[in-house]
Amino acid sequence: MKLKFTKMHGAGNDFVVIDAINQHINFTPAQWRLIADRRFGIGADQILVVERPESQDVDFRYRIYNADGGEVEQCGNGSRAFVQFVIEKGLTSKSSIRVETMSGIIEPRMGDDGNITVNMGAPILAAAQVPFNAEGLESRAEGNDSLWPLDINGKQVWISAVSMGNPHAVQVVADVDDFPVALDGPLIEHHPRFPRRVNAGFMEIVTRQHIRLRVFERGAGETLACGTGACAAAVAGIRRGLLDSPVRVSMRGGELSIAWAGEGQPVFLSGPAVTVFEGEINLTETP
Repeated sequence: MKLKFTKMHGAGNDFVVIDAINQHINFTPAQWRLIADRRFGIGADQILVVERPESQDVDFRYRIYNADGGEVEQCGNGSRAFVQFVIEKGLTSKSSIRVETMSGIIEPRMGDDGNITVNMGAPILAAAQVPFNAEGLESRAEGNDSLWPLDINGKQVWISAVSMGNPHAVQVVADVDDFPVALDGPLIEHHPRFPRRVNAGFMEIVTRQHIRLRVFERGAGETLACGTGACAAAVAGIRRGLLDSPVRVSMRGGELSIAWAGEGQPVFLSGPAVTVFEGEINLTETP
């Protein structure tokens, strides 16, 4: 079949966005991997699928597939691209929409300045709900946060376990440029303490309102930016008493802004979304 798509990015985190309202989609994990492949397909960190909602009180359903072909719960940068896409394609005339995801409802809004702000909901901080298996571990209190020890590559690291609809392990490092993200990232992603794997965040504190961040994403490897990772890092830093909201998050692909008022409150993610090009690809449809 001929599949129409749009290539987009948010701060360098790049996506293939597919309108599944006006074309039929029925792909296998292998076909999602082909679409995301940077040599044999289109190339993307994630594939975003726009569908009709299953509930009457929302505008769209939003599905996310990682480069490894697996479907995942949430993608903050993708949610901004989603809004840009549905507005550009005339699928909505609203500047603020409600969207179903695997992890719940999100509410992205297009601002007058062209930046998009997403209400990502309140972070999940209970270890078992992240999910993180803390059985037999002793946490270390820092501010209002509980840090958990992980044995990684022959050393012990201390992480904050946070879910933004998807699981994150955030640690503070002295210098993100020198840190061995490519070595430690996959070890944390597949650590047995995380039963559904995890996104590994490496945060350098610059000031109380500015961090530098690298994220090794579950199922995608290190990406140039990660929206939920930026949210999780800001939440962890605020809870530890290291940061104040709003937090400017500098990543290799650009910058995002995160605002969080504290326990029980939603996290707001703001930043740009850019359309790169439109195209078609020939794919064999599944039976």
